[in-house]
Amino acid sequence: MERASRKRRVGMSESRTEERDPAPETPRRRGWRRWAMDTRPLRRPAYRRLWGSTIVTAVGSQLTAVAVPKQIYDITGSSAWVGAASLAGLVPLIVFALWGGAIADSMDRRKLLLITNSGIAVTSLLFWMQAFAGLESVAALMVLLAMQQAFWGLNAPARTASIARLVSEDELPAAGALGSTVMQTGQVAGPLLAGALIPVIGLPELYLIDALALCVTVWAVYRLPSLPPLAGRGKRRAGVREIVAGFRYISGHTVLLLSFLADIIAMVLGMPRALFPQLAAQTYAPYGEGLALGLLFAAIPIGAVLGGLFSGTFSRARRHGWMVIGAVVAWGGAIAGFGLSGSLWVGVAFLAVAGVADMVSMVFRGAILLSAVTDEMRGRMQGVFTVVVAGGPRLADVLHGTAGSAFGPRTAVTGGGLLVVAVMLALAAAVPALRRYRV
Repeated sequence: MERASRKRRVGMSESRTEERDPAPETPRRRGWRRWAMDTRPLRRPAYRRLWGSTIVTAVGSQLTAVAVPKQIYDITGSSAWVGAASLAGLVPLIVFALWGGAIADSMDRRKLLLITNSGIAVTSLLFWMQAFAGLESVAALMVLLAMQQAFWGLNAPARTASIARLVSEDELPAAGALGSTVMQTGQVAGPLLAGALIPVIGLPELYLIDALALCVTVWAVYRLPSLPPLAGRGKRRAGVREIVAGFRYISGHTVLLLSFLADIIAMVLGMPRALFPQLAAQTYAPYGEGLALGLLFAAIPIGAVLGGLFSGTFSRARRHGWMVIGAVVAWGGAIAGFGLSGSLWVGVAFLAVAGVADMVSMVFRGAILLSAVTDEMRGRMQGVFTVVVAGGPRLADVLHGTAGSAFGPRTAVTGGGLLVVAVMLALAAAVPALRRYRV
C-alpha cells in the first residue's frame, strides 16, 4: 500500500510542479560542510518567506507562553491555577487542530493561514489590553488562552501541510530541520528574553511584542502563492465525516500509524519534565536549585538546536523509517542515562543527546507525513500530528509525576527511558512497515 502511495505521489508531484519556485542545482558538499544544515529550501522564495516569519514568531510566542502563567500566578498565588490554565488550552487545541486539518484540505491554505494568524495576533492584542488595564481576571485569561489555542490549532495543520507544495520531496527533511531548529531556538531564547524584559518594561508589554511579531507573519503569508486544493478534486466539505475519513486513512496506512505511535512511545513513556523540579531540589541540590532547574529545562531544546545545525546528512537519508526507529531508541537510551546520572553536568549532557534524537525523530516523522500522504489528506494528517505532539508531553507529566511520587524520580526516569527502548524495538520487530519505508 505504501508503494502504491509513492506511485500516486509521482503523478501529484508532476501536477504541482508549477507551484514551486525553481531552485538551482546545489553542488555536492564535501568535508565538514556535508554535516552542516542543508539550506537548499531557503533558495525557494515562497518557503523562505514562510520560514523567515517563523524566526520572529518563535521568540514572540514564547514571550506570551511565559507571560500567561506568570500573570495567573501573580493573581492567584497558586500553581494549581497555572496547571488548570494549561488544561483549559488543551481541549480547544485538540478540537480545532482536528477540524483545522479538515479545513486545510478543503480551502486555499494561504487564505486559512491569513485568517488564523490574524486571529492569533488579535488575541495577543487582547492579552495586552487586559494586562494593561489591570483586569486581574483568571477567567478572562483562560478564555483568551482557549481562543489563542483554537486559532493555533486551526493554523498549525495548514502551515505544515503547505511546505510540501513549496519545496521538492527530497528537500522535505531539510525543510523540517530548518523549521524545527528555529522553533527550538525560540524555546531557549524566548523564556530567557522574557525573564530579562519583565523587570525592565513590565509583563503587559510582552503580549504587545508578540502581537507586533505576528504582524510580520501575516505579511509573509500574504506574499505566499495561492495554495488551493489541487485541481480536479471537486468541492470539499470540512465536517465530522471528513475528520473521520482522516482517521480511516491512517488505519489503512500502517506506516503513518506507526509514525504517530513512535512519538507517543517516546513522549508519554520518556518525557521526564514533570520531575525536573523535584530532581533540582533533591538530587542536584548541591549545584544550586535554580541553576539546576534552568539547565534541566534548557538541555533538551539546546540539544535539538545543535542537532538541527548539524543536520546536513538528513537530506541524504532514504530509509526514513529506520531513522525514526533509531532516533526513538536513542532518545530512550539517553533518558535512561539521565536517570542514572548523579552529576548535574552528566545529566544535562544526556538530556542534550536526547534533544538531538528528538530533532531527528521530529524531522523524519514530519517528512513521512508529508511524503507518504496525498495532498488532499495532508491537512488532516497534520491535525492529528498536532494533537499527538501537544497531548503526549501532557500525558507524560501525569504519568511521570505519579511514578516519581511512588518510586522516586530517578527510578521513574530510568524506567521510562528503558521502556521507550523496549517498546519501540518490539513494535519495529512486530510490524515491519516502518523499518521498510524509504523514499
